Amino acid sequence: MKTITLAFTGASGLPYGMRLLECLLAGGQRVHLVYTQAAQIVAKQELGFVLPSRAQDAEQMLAQRFGSFSGELNVFGIQDWYAPMASGSNPGDAMVICPCTMGTLGKIAGGISDDLVARAADVMLKEKRTLILAPREMPFSAIHLENMLRLAHAGAVIMPPNPGFYHHPQNVQDLVDFVVARILDHLGVAQALVRPWGK
Repeated sequence: MKTITLAFTGASGLPYGMRLLECLLAGGQRVHLVYTQAAQIVAKQELGFVLPSRAQDAEQMLAQRFGSFSGELNVFGIQDWYAPMASGSNPGDAMVICPCTMGTLGKIAGGISDDLVARAADVMLKEKRTLILAPREMPFSAIHLENMLRLAHAGAVIMPPNPGFYHHPQNVQDLVDFVVARILDHLGVAQALVRPWGK
C-alpha cells in the first residue's frame, strides 16, 4: 500500500481528480485528501455535489459515493498543520495536485507554503518524492510556463490533462480515464483503464 497525497484545487477538471481518487482507493492505496475552498465550488459546478468543509463529513460522503474499496481514505482540512504530509518526517510516497490552478502552481514554484496543499508540495520537493501537477489552463502565459519550468527543474512532474486519441475514445469518460491512467503509471500504481502502447 502506497501513501498518496491527493489535492484538489479550483481549476476546471475535477472529474479527473475524482476518478483518480476512485482508482487509488479501489487499487488499495492509502489516500490523504485535501482540497481548497475553490475546489468545493468547482465540485458543485462540474459534478453537481458538495464537498463538505469538515474533513470527517467529507470522508463519510466520499465513502458513500464510492462504496466499498480496499484502500484507505483520510481527509484533511486546508489549514491542518498537524496533517502527516505537512512534515518531512512523514511525507508519504507521492503527491498529485489534480486539477492544479496556476495560482497554486505559482505558490509552489515560489516556495510559498501558506496552506496544506502548498506545504505538502514543498515537502515533496525537499524530500525528493514524486510530485505531479496537473495544470488545467490554456493558453499558457510566459509566467505559467516559467513557473512550470522552475518546478520541473526542482523535480516535479508537470502533466497537463491532455488526453490522447490513439485508443479511440468513445465518450468523455474514456478521455478522463486516459489522463488518470497516465498519472497512475507515473505513481507506479497498476491500472487497467488504458492499454499500454504496443499491446
